[in-house]
Amino acid sequence: MASLEPTRHAQPIQTTASDQPRRILNTVFGLPGFRGDQQEIIEHVVAGGDAIVLMPTGGGKSLCYQIPALCRSGVAIVVSPLIALMRNQVDILRQLDVRVATLNSSLSGSERFKAKAALRDGRLDLLYVAPERLMMPDFLEMLDGAEVALLAIDEAHCVSQWGHDFRPEYLQLGELAARFPGVPRIALTATADRQTREDIRRRLKLDTARLFLSSFDRPNIRYAILPKTEPRRQLMSFLKTRQGESGIVYCLSRKSVDETAAGLQASGIRALPYHAGLDSAIRSHHQDAFLKEDGLVLVATIAFGMGIDKPDVRFVAHLDLPGSLEAYYQETGRAGRDGLPAETLLLYGMQDLVLRRSMIDQSQSPIEVKRIERAKLEALLGVCETASCRRQAILAHFGERMAEPCGNCDTCLAPVETWDGTVAAQKAMSAVFRTNQRFGVGHLIDILLGANTEKMRRFGHSRLPTFGVGKEFGKPVWSSVFRQLIVQGAVEIDHDHFGAIKLTALGRDILHGKAAISFRRDRATRTATAAVAKKSERIELGKRDAQLFAMLKAERTYLAKSQNVPPYVIFQDDTLAAIAVAHPHSLAELEGIPGIGRTKIDRYGMAILDVIAAFERPDDADASTGPK
Repeated sequence: MASLEPTRHAQPIQTTASDQPRRILNTVFGLPGFRGDQQEIIEHVVAGGDAIVLMPTGGGKSLCYQIPALCRSGVAIVVSPLIALMRNQVDILRQLDVRVATLNSSLSGSERFKAKAALRDGRLDLLYVAPERLMMPDFLEMLDGAEVALLAIDEAHCVSQWGHDFRPEYLQLGELAARFPGVPRIALTATADRQTREDIRRRLKLDTARLFLSSFDRPNIRYAILPKTEPRRQLMSFLKTRQGESGIVYCLSRKSVDETAAGLQASGIRALPYHAGLDSAIRSHHQDAFLKEDGLVLVATIAFGMGIDKPDVRFVAHLDLPGSLEAYYQETGRAGRDGLPAETLLLYGMQDLVLRRSMIDQSQSPIEVKRIERAKLEALLGVCETASCRRQAILAHFGERMAEPCGNCDTCLAPVETWDGTVAAQKAMSAVFRTNQRFGVGHLIDILLGANTEKMRRFGHSRLPTFGVGKEFGKPVWSSVFRQLIVQGAVEIDHDHFGAIKLTALGRDILHGKAAISFRRDRATRTATAAVAKKSERIELGKRDAQLFAMLKAERTYLAKSQNVPPYVIFQDDTLAAIAVAHPHSLAELEGIPGIGRTKIDRYGMAILDVIAAFERPDDADASTGPK
């Protein structure tokens, strides 16, 4: 590895005018204003501060380093784990005339030479690189001769072994702090619980970085979880009302991916498989088709997804249980990135749980990591089993409290049957209390069932009043009780003390008879199935506006094909819908529409106005045939 001594040229960079970020937001990205914490994050980084940013998928994380890159002098180095993610970002930024390049293994020799030359000559605003390439001695030495504006580490959860997508190559990135003093660093991710956040800070040496923690909520996404009975039939029922829309179906095995894709094709649904067992050229072709074509369903293993920024994915379905709640949230987060309504479906069964637990047990991970992985899997199962609002349960896992049920998940739309679990909960929490909140779920269940184990004898717990008081239920029911207690916030897991169960204030109230609690009774009802099959309205347009919207989409497809880029890189659906409603008649009138910056007006403004003019001339044949 190259020397990690500080580079001589690294100096704090002069900040720019305070209104520059907003001007760039308006003129380059065509957006009317910042969302959430964006402005505060951007101003902090522009001023030279380090930051850890947690923002949900579709929340605008990329702008948090892209705008500072355009404000600060020099080139921003963006660390990204996947080639597809880099390529997508580069395509989007080039449409905005931003000076951007990427260095990755998919480039030809001449393409790499051009990117390096642009870096050496100071002709880049952003350069996307993989973590392993960034830490190569020759690349670090090349950066010694460049003015580095900032270092952005995207998908930062990859640095954490507690995260759902650990990448060992991320571990070296902490060394950047010593090599580039005075250069701000920003780590960004969409999914990280408290442990993962702490790991990001420690491993990347962002000790003094400011934490920006946005809401994890994605209100436009509908969550639905059903027990797995007939997965193919359940999937077809879900897809029936979503034909012609883009979506992802996740399966655990390659065999299941191939069989599911073939079954969908036989049913008249355009579907393609994606997994590591396919030839790389086929995988690339299928991914490009998914990005560039409308109405295609990609059936994939979890190897697909992180690098996909396609904004108009309208649904995500899981035919098998993911490995953790973080993984589930990341994968469902591929839907509805444009902010328009989207739906998800998760089918789960006990066989999935057995398989997932076996995968954890057979892995080569350290015992501590396995323990955390088991707890994360249990947290996901708890969300599957909850009778309360799914969104409330998901957000609670990330430390966020939602005061009222969301009204946009299956349990809100079709309330499930429950049973009064107050007495069962009191028994469970009595076992927690009488063992001084020092033991995990497994041992607590053994106490309730009166198991004569070595551990029971060693601690003398067979003498407790709660020993054997729970024999009316078996181990599966008590496991579900504890999971639902965790999800509802009555108890919590202390990961720092070997997974010990701790009582919360709510738990103490239940234990002392001051509050009641109900648990889910698992039955997939017709009402619940109907709630899953129902589709939200995407874009509400009047008849005339909808006709113009269709013509604008056709023009967008024509422009995208002529440049070999995905249509959403030209304009997103919500931008076209806004144009269809506004009916602008001049370039000046286009300026106020979200998603249209100065560059896109220069590139596509006249084409858009021509479509509108043709639409308003019904006698013109072009009005019904679209672009030629």
